[in-house]
Amino acid sequence: MKTLSALFCGLLLSALPVSLHAQQIQPGTFKIDKITPSIIQTPQYQYSGEIRNPAGGQYGKWLEVEVQFESLLDVSELTVKYYVLLNNQAQTVLYGEVTHVNVPKSHELYSVMYVSPRSLASLFAGVPVTAGSAKVVGVQLLVKGQVVAETSSKASATGEWWGQYQQATGFMLNKNETPFAPLYWDRYEAIKSAAH
Repeated sequence: MKTLSALFCGLLLSALPVSLHAQQIQPGTFKIDKITPSIIQTPQYQYSGEIRNPAGGQYGKWLEVEVQFESLLDVSELTVKYYVLLNNQAQTVLYGEVTHVNVPKSHELYSVMYVSPRSLASLFAGVPVTAGSAKVVGVQLLVKGQVVAETSSKASATGEWWGQYQQATGFMLNKNETPFAPLYWDRYEAIKSAAH
């Protein structure tokens, strides 16, 4: 009887890695195609009522980091992690992440995050910023905590290069946390709400 019990346990344990492996997402299922840092102005809206910012006022400049990626699977949630090495005196790496929901199988998907004008002014001590102010950007895609794709905006930045720098959090904002929230609904993947 002990021999049958040991044999059954052995078969069960040998089958376990196979079932765990089946849950892993295969390499190449997700791919990051392009990372584009840009400097853009605060959007201007037309509205009626009291105008607190008169025409011709100063509009801030935001750092926008857009990621184009593709997926061979429909997934209920996908997290995009951003690591932005700034070309400032402190060589700061900004870290931010956003979780998208109901991401479809597609060859053209987009995610985006922003750094506000006030944060940029603080990080660059008032020095004007350009798209080159983001020296290099690293991006990871994760599904259920598993990294399914990873790349950087420069080929020379390999591996998880951001680990060698002190990371600053709280500077990167997802689209819903900015004045860009009501714009470009058809371009970017939906963001998981804080209520979930």
